[in-house]
Amino acid sequence: MLRTNTCGELNSANNTKEVILCGWVARRRDHGKLIFIDIRDRAGFTQIVFIPKESGDAYKLAQELRNEFVIKIKGVVNKRPAGTINEKLATGEIEVLAKELEILNPSVNPPFEIEEETEITEEIRLKYRYLDLRRKRVFNNLLLRSNLYKVIRAYLESNNFTECETPILTKSTPEGARDYLVPSRLNSGQFFALPQSPQLFKQILMVAGIEKYYQIAKCFRDEDLRADRQPEFTQLDIEMSFIDEEDIFTLTEGLMKSILKELKNIDVKTPFTRIGYKEAVEKYGSDKPDLRQELKNDFAFCWVVDFPLFKYNEEEKRWESEHHPFTAPAEEDLENLGKYPEKVKSRSYDLVLNGMELGSGSIRIHRKELQQQIFNIIGIREEEASKRFGFLLEAFQFGAPPHGGVAFGLDRLLAILSGENSIREVITFPKTSAAFCPLTSAPSDVEDKQLKELGITIKKKPSAIQEKD
Repeated sequence: MLRTNTCGELNSANNTKEVILCGWVARRRDHGKLIFIDIRDRAGFTQIVFIPKESGDAYKLAQELRNEFVIKIKGVVNKRPAGTINEKLATGEIEVLAKELEILNPSVNPPFEIEEETEITEEIRLKYRYLDLRRKRVFNNLLLRSNLYKVIRAYLESNNFTECETPILTKSTPEGARDYLVPSRLNSGQFFALPQSPQLFKQILMVAGIEKYYQIAKCFRDEDLRADRQPEFTQLDIEMSFIDEEDIFTLTEGLMKSILKELKNIDVKTPFTRIGYKEAVEKYGSDKPDLRQELKNDFAFCWVVDFPLFKYNEEEKRWESEHHPFTAPAEEDLENLGKYPEKVKSRSYDLVLNGMELGSGSIRIHRKELQQQIFNIIGIREEEASKRFGFLLEAFQFGAPPHGGVAFGLDRLLAILSGENSIREVITFPKTSAAFCPLTSAPSDVEDKQLKELGITIKKKPSAIQEKD
């Protein structure tokens, strides 16, 4: 057994117990004849004391210890002397008198101190992310993510959802943001794309009869970055058959209620406020209204509904989808599709939290003829639609049920739950604003041999960093 206890669980009830602890040296204090160290693991801190006569060889070895050394301590739990109790620590009532010390691995001097209030540039933090993650605040953000996933899975599985994985290497169907492209070695000159979302696959799963699908999905978009954007991000993807908007609202509100209760011990009132798109823009100047003052809950949810189905692109002189082309039009507006597309409302909905779009969804088109009509309006003719979306249109011919769904940005949700201003703070290994990873130096050059195998010749152009400069 390498250790008997963690560094965050011992207290006065363990007095005189012999224990073995493992962790990192967080602090070392030499008081002449006494050496104190704080040993840290993911559970917390424990104070260790080395006394020459009682610690023996361990005392001599402790003189070599420096911050971030990985060590193993064997010793006896003692109550701290009166006046030395640290009430800020869960283990503040006790200390461990060291009897044996083993240095499992030394450490060079870290580029920054592993302290909560240390000011460090983002580039340095991300270059040494493994050190940054030792800080309690950053680690707690990752722990929050893990706990969020547990709540999500428990809630959806209790509602009879099936977790399904969809492909990462898929077909490029550009609509909105740019795709990340992956060249195929076995099919020279052709490319896979990394998915911007599992949209088409989850609709096909409804054709397959899955009925209730969810996935915590990795998605990729080659777009300019902001505090709430990353080239790769995680979303909760949900799709259901034989439902309408009310089913989505009820399911989602129950999920958010569970999340806030389990993770923050906050009771969220349901149903959430619903605001029409036109009203939101006119009253709040945004389709992402922040209702915290109006509703008086630190967490103010609302649904924005009745979006237009189309928006007009003045530059290209054509209609585009407000959300995406698989969104169903409102039943009462079907007669306006051909003549007055500007009047057509969609069956889409956005979930907004504290002025930030948390998720978006819609009731989908499930009939081939209507889907083709929408494609025609936005300028995707039959031949092009067949080339880009033929597999979906073909699936619709085999008894596609009415269906709809929603997807939520989990990185954004976590940033709000943790009180962070940037989603980079809740992602294990994020990229910089230039889509660069300081830890691995990715993206990077590849060998000529690899390029030749793919039949690719590189034409150099300025990097994102150079363009920014």
